[in-house]
Amino acid sequence: MRAVFRLLPYLLRLWRAAGRVDLFHVMANSGWSWHLYAAPAICIARLRGTAVVVNYRGGEAEPFLRGSAAVVALTLHRAQALIVPSGYLAAVFGARGYQALVVPNIIDLARFRGAPVPSRTAVNRLHLLVARNLEAIYDNAGALRAFALVLAVRPEARLTIAGSGPLRAELEALAAGLGVAHAVRFSGRVEHAQMAALYRQAGVLLNPSLVDNMPNCLLEALASGVPIVSTNVGGVSFMVEAERTALLVPPADPRALADAVLRLAAEPALAERLIQNGLDQVQQYCWPSVKPVLSQVYRDALAAPVGTLAAKS
Repeated sequence: MRAVFRLLPYLLRLWRAAGRVDLFHVMANSGWSWHLYAAPAICIARLRGTAVVVNYRGGEAEPFLRGSAAVVALTLHRAQALIVPSGYLAAVFGARGYQALVVPNIIDLARFRGAPVPSRTAVNRLHLLVARNLEAIYDNAGALRAFALVLAVRPEARLTIAGSGPLRAELEALAAGLGVAHAVRFSGRVEHAQMAALYRQAGVLLNPSLVDNMPNCLLEALASGVPIVSTNVGGVSFMVEAERTALLVPPADPRALADAVLRLAAEPALAERLIQNGLDQVQQYCWPSVKPVLSQVYRDALAAPVGTLAAKS
């Protein structure tokens, strides 16, 4: 209801903005976010003769495209370019005949940086950090169950869950039921500036999600010198490489998550190898690397006719 109430002022602002600029960069997601916000922006830009770059970032692209193929095709036909942050999403759109260009997420390497080597080696490898919202698709419950298995072996372990969402009370009850509440901290939403310090205090980033695209928490962990244990879903394997920059496990498998964490604790040389490889890899996500790619997308979009993205089938 709130979205509908705000729609008319939003459309008016879009109409005015489209008359003042040469190009719209439209941030798009699945479901109602697409229909209420992205689609109107694309259509209004087309009516005003403004070029459009659609930047799709939703992790549930495949079911969304499958269920809304006709609407998406009608909308994207009005855009000049489609960009996505990962090879995973490029493959999803490519399977439906759309050419999507990969423009990766950007990480601020001045803010997210590895701790100095002496302090990093002293970090408790069993301080686990989960940096996802408290929603079902991120399986924080699975992280708690994995942590209970870790704690049974290593009682000094602790877990910080940095995120907000509708499942907090349910997850706090689960932590109590598992007998791990004393070692778990629900920090709530953490401001971006404070997240960097939180990463430097962590020994492992745990990413238990069931659905994912290009989670920023992986980039932040790589830049912060924190080894990663993640489920191998969606675009994760396009960002990190198993055994080289992260340990990857199947989704919805707390035992596999726990075993990977315990392996890192038992093999410090493995953890250091993941850290060093991650620090090297994350350089490609800094602004100097991404800027020329995005600039070329804008130039091409301004020169391209509409209809470039019409699906082949």
